[in-house]
Amino acid sequence: MKDIIINDKYRVDRKIGEGGMGLVYLGTDIQLDQEVAIKLTTVQDDIGGDGHGLLKREAEAYKTLAGGIGIPRVWWFGEECDFYVLVQDLLGPSLEDLFNYCNRRFSLKTILLIADQLISRMQYIHSKGFLHRDIKAENFLVGTGRHGNILYTIDFGLAKEFRDAERAKDLEGRSFGGTSLFASINNHGGREQSFKDDLECIGYMLCYFACGSLPWKSLEDPLDKESNELLKAKKMSLSGKDLCGDALPGEFATYIDYTRSLGFDDKPKYSYLRELFRRRFRSEGFKYDNIFDWTEKRFMEVMAEASR
Repeated sequence: MKDIIINDKYRVDRKIGEGGMGLVYLGTDIQLDQEVAIKLTTVQDDIGGDGHGLLKREAEAYKTLAGGIGIPRVWWFGEECDFYVLVQDLLGPSLEDLFNYCNRRFSLKTILLIADQLISRMQYIHSKGFLHRDIKAENFLVGTGRHGNILYTIDFGLAKEFRDAERAKDLEGRSFGGTSLFASINNHGGREQSFKDDLECIGYMLCYFACGSLPWKSLEDPLDKESNELLKAKKMSLSGKDLCGDALPGEFATYIDYTRSLGFDDKPKYSYLRELFRRRFRSEGFKYDNIFDWTEKRFMEVMAEASR
């Protein structure tokens, strides 16, 4: 079969992922002999609910965010035949992949390390005037090689500039967007999202990593119109303490209650939130050695294989 070459430079090798935002392929920069990730959407399908191109919007977001820690580098974006194509750094597995690899439980140390990085990512993204608006474990990937301990944020197809959200903040009845398991209460309520919503979603994700699931998981049903209202009611009925229970220390309940308490125009105190978790990290006697649960598990597997 003849190789598929994009922009006379990037060879499409094999599919490695797919989702609502298109297909993702492993590719090769044939000039540099370097692996890359290639994201494709058909021009016809690359239209969001607001009429704007999703992959085009994602490329624009990456351009604004370029150079930030945990933001993948974009090598090329353009149109090829009937497709929009985004070529970027090839990254490692997602937090969801690693969660499954670790038998769907992360230790407190790993969750605190994740929390520290994710708050920093949101602070940077927000400082550039963007809201991510699709926080989920699949959208945070570890790097490769010497960047293997860095969490990268991907999938900005639903991202929105805060100034655009600000103009529409008084409008009601907006359609739901994102991933319902981790979505904010505002999102379920048809209200415009702001900085607080990205952070609230991260709080739910941290609880998910500690518990293996979330109390409203059984209510998820994209085909049931009432599911969204049931999810909203369930989330509203649970305080941070109710949600975290004994699975996580009190700092996580404080985080969730704080992010929920913010108003649309409030600027989150990112340093306060990071220090909240860093104090707990120090009090537990953990070391900032960048050894995550998956790092340790893989090391033990390698040692076991070597001893056979």
